[in-house]
Amino acid sequence: MSKQQSNSKSKPKRTRRSFTDEFKIEAVKMVTEQGYNAAEVARSLDINENLIHRWKTKFSQTENDTENEELKQLREEVKRLRMERDILKKATAFFARENQ
Repeated sequence: MSKQQSNSKSKPKRTRRSFTDEFKIEAVKMVTEQGYNAAEVARSLDINENLIHRWKTKFSQTENDTENEELKQLREEVKRLRMERDILKKATAFFARENQ
Protein backbone atom coordinates (compact mmCIF):
# COMPACT_ATOMS: atom_id res chain seq x y z
CA MET A 1 0.00 0.00 0.00
CA SER A 2 1.43 3.41 -0.92
CA LYS A 3 1.93 6.21 1.58
CA GLN A 4 -0.70 8.40 -0.09
CA GLN A 5 -3.40 5.72 0.19
CA SER A 6 -2.72 5.06 3.86
CA ASN A 7 -2.91 8.78 4.72
CA SER A 8 -6.19 9.26 2.93
CA LYS A 9 -7.80 6.44 4.91
CA SER A 10 -6.53 7.51 8.33
CA LYS A 11 -7.68 11.14 8.40
CA PRO A 12 -10.71 12.73 6.82
CA LYS A 13 -9.77 15.75 4.74
CA ARG A 14 -10.35 19.05 6.55
CA THR A 15 -12.09 21.79 4.69
CA ARG A 16 -10.32 25.10 4.72
CA ARG A 17 -12.27 27.88 6.39
CA SER A 18 -12.19 31.40 5.04
CA PHE A 19 -12.83 34.55 6.99
CA THR A 20 -14.02 37.95 5.87
CA ASP A 21 -11.84 41.01 6.33
CA GLU A 22 -14.45 42.35 8.74
CA PHE A 23 -14.11 39.23 10.92
CA LYS A 24 -10.31 39.51 10.84
CA ILE A 25 -10.37 43.19 11.76
CA GLU A 26 -12.73 42.56 14.67
CA ALA A 27 -10.49 39.74 15.92
CA VAL A 28 -7.45 42.01 15.76
CA LYS A 29 -9.35 44.81 17.54
CA MET A 30 -10.07 42.41 20.40
CA VAL A 31 -6.31 42.17 20.90
CA THR A 32 -5.27 45.75 20.14
CA GLU A 33 -8.16 47.75 21.61
CA GLN A 34 -9.95 45.56 24.12
CA GLY A 35 -6.90 44.19 25.91
CA TYR A 36 -7.31 40.46 25.27
CA ASN A 37 -4.24 38.45 24.38
CA ALA A 38 -4.03 36.58 21.09
CA ALA A 39 -4.38 33.16 22.72
CA GLU A 40 -7.65 34.13 24.42
CA VAL A 41 -9.12 35.54 21.23
CA ALA A 42 -8.02 32.50 19.24
CA ARG A 43 -9.65 30.11 21.72
CA SER A 44 -12.88 32.09 21.84
CA LEU A 45 -13.10 32.17 18.04
CA ASP A 46 -11.90 28.58 17.59
CA ILE A 47 -9.00 29.54 15.35
CA ASN A 48 -5.23 29.14 15.50
CA GLU A 49 -3.36 31.81 17.44
CA ASN A 50 -0.95 32.27 14.52
CA LEU A 51 -3.84 33.60 12.43
CA ILE A 52 -4.41 36.42 14.91
CA HIS A 53 -0.74 37.40 14.75
CA ARG A 54 -0.70 37.21 10.95
CA TRP A 55 -3.87 39.32 10.64
CA LYS A 56 -2.52 41.86 13.11
CA THR A 57 0.66 42.23 11.04
CA LYS A 58 -1.30 42.49 7.80
CA PHE A 59 -3.71 45.14 9.03
CA SER A 60 -1.08 47.18 10.84
CA GLN A 61 0.90 47.33 7.58
CA THR A 62 -2.22 48.48 5.71
CA GLU A 63 -2.83 51.10 8.39
CA ASN A 64 0.77 52.34 8.12
CA ASP A 65 0.45 52.65 4.34
CA THR A 66 -2.73 54.69 4.76
CA GLU A 67 -1.11 56.94 7.37
CA ASN A 68 1.96 57.46 5.18
CA GLU A 69 -0.22 58.47 2.22
CA GLU A 70 -2.18 60.90 4.40
CA LEU A 71 1.05 62.35 5.79
CA LYS A 72 2.35 62.90 2.25
CA GLN A 73 -0.86 64.71 1.25
CA LEU A 74 -0.76 66.89 4.38
CA ARG A 75 2.86 67.88 3.73
CA GLU A 76 1.98 68.88 0.17
CA GLU A 77 -0.94 70.95 1.46
CA VAL A 78 1.27 72.68 4.05
CA LYS A 79 3.79 73.52 1.31
CA ARG A 80 1.06 74.99 -0.90
CA LEU A 81 -0.45 77.01 1.97
CA ARG A 82 2.96 78.44 2.93
CA MET A 83 3.50 79.55 -0.66
CA GLU A 84 0.09 81.23 -0.69
CA ARG A 85 0.83 82.94 2.63
CA ASP A 86 4.17 84.23 1.36
CA ILE A 87 2.53 85.61 -1.78
CA LEU A 88 -0.11 87.37 0.31
CA LYS A 89 2.56 88.85 2.61
CA LYS A 90 4.43 90.26 -0.38
CA ALA A 91 1.24 91.63 -1.89
CA THR A 92 0.30 93.27 1.42
CA ALA A 93 3.74 94.85 1.71
CA PHE A 94 3.58 96.05 -1.90
CA PHE A 95 0.20 97.72 -1.48
CA ALA A 96 1.18 99.21 1.87
CA ARG A 97 4.21 100.91 0.26
CA GLU A 98 2.12 102.06 -2.67
CA ASN A 99 -0.43 103.79 -0.43
CA GLN A 100 2.18 105.80 1.52
